[in-house]
Amino acid sequence: MIYLFVGIAGSLGAILRYLIGISLFTNSSFPYATLSINLIGSFLLAWLTTRFFKRTSLSPVIATAIGTGFVGSFTTFSTFSVETVQLFQRGAIGLGVLYVFISIVGGLLMSRLGFNVEREVQ
Repeated sequence: MIYLFVGIAGSLGAILRYLIGISLFTNSSFPYATLSINLIGSFLLAWLTTRFFKRTSLSPVIATAIGTGFVGSFTTFSTFSVETVQLFQRGAIGLGVLYVFISIVGGLLMSRLGFNVEREVQ
């Protein structure tokens, strides 16, 4: 049963990622949509695992479906990797390095923020 729930949640996360991707920053030479999605996902997973899942009576199956399925498919390392390589291939080395830096450091900071939101609320 867990596989079904993870699959359904994963489908929803992937659809949301796609809709955001085509709605925001479609004509930009910088991958703002993927960056935004991955930063939001970093925050969301940290917040969910420290706040929401611990404060609700959700079953472990539903928590796994949301965390692994929805957030896991909403965020995307593969698109980040391809977009980084494309920036480098276009000769936009500085933008590529900036994208990697913001993605990694920003993701860590957003995760930390997700954890800190829990501490501030207590």
